Amino acid sequence: MNSGFLLIILVALAGYLVQAKLRSVFSKYSKVTFPQGMTGKDVAEKMLADNGIHDVNVTSTPGSLTDHFNPMNKTVNLSKDVYNTCSISAAAVAAHECGHAVQHAKGYAPLKLRSALVPVVQISSSLSQIVIIAGILLMNIFPFLFWVGISMFMAVLLFSVITFPVELNASKRALAWLDNSGLVDSKQQSQAREALTWAASTYLVAVLSALATLIYYLGFARRN
Repeated sequence: MNSGFLLIILVALAGYLVQAKLRSVFSKYSKVTFPQGMTGKDVAEKMLADNGIHDVNVTSTPGSLTDHFNPMNKTVNLSKDVYNTCSISAAAVAAHECGHAVQHAKGYAPLKLRSALVPVVQISSSLSQIVIIAGILLMNIFPFLFWVGISMFMAVLLFSVITFPVELNASKRALAWLDNSGLVDSKQQSQAREALTWAASTYLVAVLSALATLIYYLGFARRN
């Protein structure tokens, strides 16, 4: 087993452990009621209003863990469990997504860069693996094909690298608002922080996973 493949396995294992911990933390704090009976929808609308944002709608979206901010139509989309639920977990997720809305309103540069990369990454993420495999099979005939695939995959890695600080910053804004809003006490603030910290860890794992995969591919090219 080469070192690159071993690295991929280790990162995959770390990702599994992080996801397991994240599910555990969110499950635990989904049972802790948010003060004043506010649902995720209520929290999102208040955070937007407190930040002077009145042109963003809060909507419910199907599925689980499908929460996201869409800058194109200016909507904070919350999954059903977050939208309708009154819990620390729901509030933390709702505030985090509103953190992205605040980033957009303030012209946060890393968010702009990530948004600009979305069309490129949508193509690269779906085709890079195919092009790389084709390049491996045709290495002796068309070696350039492999490097085209690698270039496409590097765009995916760059997107992951940019996404990580964007997500951290959104959580930072969410936690700052929760603290300043006076809605939570120190214990509840700590619970929200723990939930968002583990959520952010998944993006770090995504960066490490993409980096490990790139190292594996480059190691293959070096051997050949």
